[in-house]
Amino acid sequence: MISTLLVANRGEIACRIFRTCRALGIATVAVYSDADADALHVREADTAVRLPGAAPSDTYLRGDLVVRAALAAGADAVHPGYGFLSENAGFAGAVQDAGLVWVGPPVKAIELMASKTRAKELMAAAGVPLLAPVDTEKVTADDLPLLLKAAAGGGGRGMRIVRELTDLSRELTAASAEAAAAFGDGEVFAEPYVERGRHVEVQVMADEHGGVWALGTRDCSLQRRHQKVVEEAPAPGLDDALRTRLHDAAAAAARAVGYRGAGTVEFLLTADGRPYFLEMNTRLQVEHPVTEAVFGLDLVALQLRIAEGEPLPATAPPEPHGHAVEARLYAEDPARDWQPQTGALLTLDVPDEPGLRLDTGYTGGDTIGVHYDPMLAKVIAHAPTRGEAVRLLARALERARIHGPVTNRDLLVRSLRHPDFRAARLDTGFYDRHLDTLTPAPDEADHRTAALAAALADAATRHDGPGPARFGAWRNISSQPQVKRYRAEPDGTEHLAAYRTTRTGPVPETGERVIAARPDHVTLEVGSVTRHFAITIHRDKAYVDTATGSYTFTALPRFTDPTDRTEPGSLLAPMPGTVVRIADGLEAGATVEAGQPLIWLEAMKMEHRILAPASGTLTALHAAPGLQVEVGALLAVVTEPADPEENA
Repeated sequence: MISTLLVANRGEIACRIFRTCRALGIATVAVYSDADADALHVREADTAVRLPGAAPSDTYLRGDLVVRAALAAGADAVHPGYGFLSENAGFAGAVQDAGLVWVGPPVKAIELMASKTRAKELMAAAGVPLLAPVDTEKVTADDLPLLLKAAAGGGGRGMRIVRELTDLSRELTAASAEAAAAFGDGEVFAEPYVERGRHVEVQVMADEHGGVWALGTRDCSLQRRHQKVVEEAPAPGLDDALRTRLHDAAAAAARAVGYRGAGTVEFLLTADGRPYFLEMNTRLQVEHPVTEAVFGLDLVALQLRIAEGEPLPATAPPEPHGHAVEARLYAEDPARDWQPQTGALLTLDVPDEPGLRLDTGYTGGDTIGVHYDPMLAKVIAHAPTRGEAVRLLARALERARIHGPVTNRDLLVRSLRHPDFRAARLDTGFYDRHLDTLTPAPDEADHRTAALAAALADAATRHDGPGPARFGAWRNISSQPQVKRYRAEPDGTEHLAAYRTTRTGPVPETGERVIAARPDHVTLEVGSVTRHFAITIHRDKAYVDTATGSYTFTALPRFTDPTDRTEPGSLLAPMPGTVVRIADGLEAGATVEAGQPLIWLEAMKMEHRILAPASGTLTALHAAPGLQVEVGALLAVVTEPADPEENA
């Protein structure tokens, strides 16, 4: 039996596996990079081993160092989690060669499924329905649109949609380069791109005694950049015949490769309900908690049981109950091309209510760095019906207090409440169609009232009397208005909060009635509605949380500094990261077109294009491949041609 387990991973999944280990009486070992020295998974482990360096290629992707760490810490088993080395057959073999128990599928199964092209050939032989591959050398207009995919790896890396034949060569080159950088394998293949397809998958669990469970379906159609955002189980709107077909196909896929442990068989459903095999992930999935909630299982505990040679506890899985929905909380800005965000996570507080579960690798006070995926947490809701689970999850996210970098929290709430999602009209183009409505311009009146609450809380910190300051409704002779200026984050709009100080307290210039004010809480009557505002101050930032929304403000000096300006046409790094390439032939003096990709920046496992802000001449270029930059670093300058009328 396993007595000490090393988790060859970090963050949320490491913490989640440790939770099961504690319940089973198994000692835990963490590995960590220098960037993760004080990370939550390190703090929660019984023992931790340092992997020198910060980049994944130097640390979590170094299988030799991980095996050495397991031996040094006295572990007798290794669990890979997901990502990093979880689907690396060489690593699985090295773990077993070192005499350690591998908590994962057989090496041969990983090898067979590691290449999507080989996996499709195997699945075709097993009778699993497939999309016909397209020969990229013989593509015609009738074959469009196409989806280019990396043969190795996943997570949206090396994936491109091609809608015009003239784009095919360029996108093949880009997809291959990205795949090679991400997975060390530049092989790319093409298949028909299914418009408005659904991403539906089946969780499988298999033992070495011939037992195979198909644990229902999950819908993972809400994706950005081909990466999942919201998942649920069971997949809604499928009839019994289709569910049975998916379960049978998934079980056939598992048996075809002699599978053992937890795996996921992913399918694409066309608009008319035809399923096609996409790939098999030979690991635990990020979204596994929704299956656990519906079936009442601990999939990690089952993984450990199977790794110890035990059979599945029954010939068939338990009966499912209710519905579960999971939302991935990312440190990113959906309104700005999903740019990942970094910095101090000051507060992460999600309501603890029946039916809710939080899986995270962070706590308040941790730092979100540039080296790893920007996912902060997964919030899962389980209820008797889909509607109840969706409502519970949306409200929990709305009530959460998250202070620090910008997150996708508001997008998640609006997504869950969108009419298409509530009606289960799901497909992978959801965000392509609805992103503008899901990231609306901020409500100016709400922001102004929240800024007023922040200003009143700030004033209350200087209140001389004991206890909270409480104010009546009548007005007295007032002083000159007190004005405090704030910038709303991340949109940058400015708000003035003005009030007069009277003998009974502050009276807002905008007509609100102050019921109570103290440094951490303000109550205002707005119109005829009483609203409560919780205020948290961190240096120059004010975080204002209400029952229906949250606001972040930066306190500004009363007057703008005239020297605080940036040269027109400057291209600034939107986040810390590494320049991975620049446009071919790009150099000072080159002519560029508005919207032309000039620089590619990699941060937090994602690649971001820096576009020319206008047509003109590149008058300065400070970026070069391999250059590491901080947020706001000047990468290049594009100068527009002078207006002839100005020189007339």
